[in-house]
Amino acid sequence: MTEYHTGVAEAVADQLVSAARTGLGDSLRSVVYFTPSKFDVLYVRKDLYTSAEALDRAKSTLVDPEIVGFAEASVRRADRGDDRSDIGRYGFTVRVHDDGYVLRVLDGDRGVLATTDSMDVDEFEETAVAIRKLLG
Repeated sequence: MTEYHTGVAEAVADQLVSAARTGLGDSLRSVVYFTPSKFDVLYVRKDLYTSAEALDRAKSTLVDPEIVGFAEASVRRADRGDDRSDIGRYGFTVRVHDDGYVLRVLDGDRGVLATTDSMDVDEFEETAVAIRKLLG
């Protein structure tokens, strides 16, 4: 049994990785589960890092700016009750980089990041919906 820093159940971790692998295929580089204060790497493609320390540094750098998404939740709420225009419930975020993408899905105080090589951006929506169902 794997013990995670975030407290995510092993069965949920396995389902999240399965959803990401199914939706994103061979382009998937990593899957990271995170909370406002901790993260766990659930999956990483074997050809990417030479050591556990390098992996931890790289994912820490990746997760740190994504944590701000938890603080932004009140801005994205669909039930604000004020007169500002509403764009609906938050779905997911895709960040585009020179050599790949970062998919972020948040639900309450839990989130998942999936990183990929360059690929068709349309593949992210189906994956984000599957991950959201598992988080919710």
